[in-house]
Amino acid sequence: MTPVPAGAPLVEVDGLHISFGDVRAVDGLSFSLQPGAALGVVGESGSGKSASAYALLGLHRGTGARVSGTIRVAGIDVNAASDAELRSLRGGLAAMVFQDPLSSLDPYYTIGDQIAEVYRVHKGGSRRAARARAITVLDRVGIPDAARKSRSRPHEFSGGMRQRALIAMALACEPRLLIADEPTTALDVTVQAQILDLLHDLRRDEGLGLLLVTHDVGVAAESVDEVLVMRAGREVERGPVGPVLASPQEPYTKALLSAVPRLSPTPSGSTGDAAEPGAAGDTGNRASGRPRSAAVPSPRTVPGSGGAGTRPAAGEDVVIEAVGLGKSFGRGRAAFAAVDGVSLQVRRGETLGIVGESGSGKTTLGRMLVGLLEPSAGHVTRSGDVQMVFQDPVSSLNPRRSIGESVADPLRAAGERDDTRIRARVAELLARVGLDPDRYDGYPHEFSGGQRQRVGIARALAAEPKLIVCDEPVSALDVTTQAQVTALLAELQRELGLALVFVAHDLAVVRQVSDRVAVMRRGRIVEEGEVDVVYGAPKDPYTRQLLAAVPSLDPALAAVRRAARREEAHVAAA
Repeated sequence: MTPVPAGAPLVEVDGLHISFGDVRAVDGLSFSLQPGAALGVVGESGSGKSASAYALLGLHRGTGARVSGTIRVAGIDVNAASDAELRSLRGGLAAMVFQDPLSSLDPYYTIGDQIAEVYRVHKGGSRRAARARAITVLDRVGIPDAARKSRSRPHEFSGGMRQRALIAMALACEPRLLIADEPTTALDVTVQAQILDLLHDLRRDEGLGLLLVTHDVGVAAESVDEVLVMRAGREVERGPVGPVLASPQEPYTKALLSAVPRLSPTPSGSTGDAAEPGAAGDTGNRASGRPRSAAVPSPRTVPGSGGAGTRPAAGEDVVIEAVGLGKSFGRGRAAFAAVDGVSLQVRRGETLGIVGESGSGKTTLGRMLVGLLEPSAGHVTRSGDVQMVFQDPVSSLNPRRSIGESVADPLRAAGERDDTRIRARVAELLARVGLDPDRYDGYPHEFSGGQRQRVGIARALAAEPKLIVCDEPVSALDVTTQAQVTALLAELQRELGLALVFVAHDLAVVRQVSDRVAVMRRGRIVEEGEVDVVYGAPKDPYTRQLLAAVPSLDPALAAVRRAARREEAHVAAA
């Protein structure tokens, strides 16, 4: 293959158009990327950012999509390339890291064998050499004891480790370009920070060009030199990441940034980044405008489970109380305590945020509060019906049943048999969450992610609960849809006096919606209190670690934090 001439762009896209049937996904997009540079492509779902990234590797070929315009990657004209040239490009000169590592890795083969196979396809050589290369790249991406771990299968890795394995696979053939499509969407903030630090180090050490596709503006700020904002298949704004995020020129970019949840308040009209967590003056959590319910007085801090807690005064309306909750899985030596001695209370009209990394026990706790899991120890007292809104509305809605019938399930379970009354009530609920009542007979696949989550909320409301437990309800949504769903929950809370338990790994979202917050680690609550106090002056080192890992919209602050994490890693390894 012809090498890229000195000074020539690594990627050059001119007048790119991509259509799927009558839908134009990308409409006249042009951009370039120099060797060693990093470009972030940011936009909401449906903006065309992933479709554009796939086109760089010719992944639309054979799918029925219509692609026109010029795409050159590492000196190759992608649209004119033969199938053999495209196979050499993919994984050889350019490699892609996808959003979901579980669906990208074969569950039946070891991680090392899968990486070695990629190496042999592109580089040839012996199995021994390919195996050695697999171990080398696994070590390079920070997987400990790489030789032993290379013999593991994907299900034996955590989410962050699987994403590292995908990056290692991408590095196997020393590509010039790395395309990362939402590489941190499902990861905890600390693991996300590790992956972003890794991508930054790879650029610095290997001279890789990076194209980062993300709906998370904070992730882009942490990782790229320039940012390209897309909407409806077109470029809205492009430029150096610092100026674009600090002083956006286009209304859409301003709206996108205003929807990003922050750890501390932002002055009215500003889209700049918030102060560092725990800094002086970091008080107040409702930069997005979430009002505290007038029915909820300011909590008082008293000793609680695992740290400072809040307990309602006598006579206040406690909706749910958990005392000494524990949940273990397995038996004997294999027993694992997912939740260990947690006590908490939630009042009418109040939101308790529960944060922690994967494995902290927060989802198990939420399921015990609702009654989906029986505790191994302790007990839960509920003063009324409790419902749950799940993380993934696709898997929680039956694809073979209309959304109207799904919303009607609690009504039928309560004994309602009159179809006319059921349809009328469901229509009210759909309208209440901002959906068209006439879409009763629509099926889940006909709705967007945000609309499906609204269906889940409508279904929860059907039982007229006093408390709704929301388990990662916005983790898969882009920032503007996140803002719409959290605003809906706040509105319902104000009007209906609902209590909410908001379980999430996104600390910025939790601050936006919560009155109090409980931080979980290894099944216990390590810190609990008013959200302003916990975020403004965290007492537990783990809480401080979580807050320091939240992406910053200020690239300069992101660089300072990255250097601090690197120094901490060196000290820990010494």
